[in-house]
Amino acid sequence: MNFLETAWYKKARWLILLWPFSMIYRMVVVLLRKKHQSNNDLQKLSVPVIVIGNISVGGTGKTPLLIALANILKSKGINPGIISRGYGGKAATYPLEVSLETNVTECGDEAILLAEKTGCPIVVAPDRKKALKSLIEKHAVDIVLSDDGMQHYRLSRDLEICVIDGKRLFANGFCFPAGPLREPIKRLTEVDFIVINGKTSEQSGMLQSAAEMIVEPKFLVNLLTEEKRPFSGAPFNMGSVVQAVSAIGNPQRFYDLLDELPYRMKKFSFPDHFLYSEEDFLSMDLDYHQPIVMTEKDAIKCRGFAQSNYWYLLTEVSLPQSFTDEFVTQVESFVQ
Repeated sequence: MNFLETAWYKKARWLILLWPFSMIYRMVVVLLRKKHQSNNDLQKLSVPVIVIGNISVGGTGKTPLLIALANILKSKGINPGIISRGYGGKAATYPLEVSLETNVTECGDEAILLAEKTGCPIVVAPDRKKALKSLIEKHAVDIVLSDDGMQHYRLSRDLEICVIDGKRLFANGFCFPAGPLREPIKRLTEVDFIVINGKTSEQSGMLQSAAEMIVEPKFLVNLLTEEKRPFSGAPFNMGSVVQAVSAIGNPQRFYDLLDELPYRMKKFSFPDHFLYSEEDFLSMDLDYHQPIVMTEKDAIKCRGFAQSNYWYLLTEVSLPQSFTDEFVTQVESFVQ
């Protein structure tokens, strides 16, 4: 975490100095949302839109949830499309349709991961409204899932799912910059579903009805050979040192999973969506006789220069049946 993030989650007292700026930020957010909400109410979308986002800065697990929900819908005979910002990528023109052949430098790591894991049509653009228009013009989809975009108020939506990190929750409860919140906590009373990523000790108020998402480590996969080793037990030789490399919003969650392995760990953290190069790895204090382990999202950016000791962690999302049943029922009511 950077200096400001550390202060948020440790609830540093000096952050009260930033509280006046947080109040200004909060007021602007409320006004912008009201303005676009009134405009969106006048629009009739040809395809329903579901936004999967959060109210805090940093990674909460939106993308794994979206992948799981997209595949659940496909199993029910519903044809979803996906729109995203394309964080970490820079295309010559937008909107950009993403395929398995699209360069990660154009669309970002998340978009490639979504394409590989769902097989859904995907369009990215900084303006999600333009991404939506392009997607529904080119593809006969039944419903559109927006990866993030809860604060992209210009985008009309029929359903909102807010994902919360079960361990970090809301930190000090302040809006940016005094805290990590993009919107006030009471915004949760307006969303359709709340999903908590991981176990939490907070079960009061708005979180009582939240669904719990569990991300379980299943395999370690070699980037060169695609060899799979079960995560449980000891996938590497005893005495190995796992060199964990990450460029995600909340790397600690990844490190916590690797802590379950019986090895010492060295951590190498980069900014979220960082586009690795081979030089980045050569400049690190890495031992190429020891395993280098990364997330599946990070692995996408390392395939072109992967060595035999490069591995990624393959995970599986588990959701309550009651939540998925209710979600599918709501979607079916939109598409009938």
